[in-house]
Amino acid sequence: MQDKLKVYEDKMTRTLDVLKDDFGSIRAGRANPHVLDKIRVDYYGTPTPIQQVGNISVPEPRMLQIQPWDRSMIKAIEKAIMTSELGINPNNDGSVIRLIFPEMTEERRKDLAKDVKKKGEAAKVAIRNVRRDANDAFKKMEKADEISEDDLDKMIEKIQKLTDKMIEQVDKAVDVKTKEIMTV
Repeated sequence: MQDKLKVYEDKMTRTLDVLKDDFGSIRAGRANPHVLDKIRVDYYGTPTPIQQVGNISVPEPRMLQIQPWDRSMIKAIEKAIMTSELGINPNNDGSVIRLIFPEMTEERRKDLAKDVKKKGEAAKVAIRNVRRDANDAFKKMEKADEISEDDLDKMIEKIQKLTDKMIEQVDKAVDVKTKEIMTV
């Protein structure tokens, strides 16, 4: 019975992990190397993450510096950044690329906070869908006489407690990210 619950717990945990990864790519006023996580560079015909073609550092709070291991990659990295949704023009001095993040406006902060809330709601929906799938599976097991009615009630109760715990963690993650964004 416990191993059947574990499958659904893993799915809920993965949903929470994906949400936290998404939050890592939302910039909150200061430079964060994770904003580059989803950007791919054309590395000799292969889309490759920027982290794999150079060293990324944060020399100042609002600046990222990318030092490619192969200088011939500078143009490709610049192009990938310009075509991304980052909205920042890279500065290149021939050996490194600098990304200077402008100070965020109050309006932009509020938009990002709304986006964070939307992502949080989507994660909650995904977690509730996992709960629904689990409950359906448990009911089928009970109908097929694989588990008793008491076991069904216990499993439904356990999956509900797990759902409540996961949704609470989503709310905490949303609150933390919203505070981070709104802090000037």
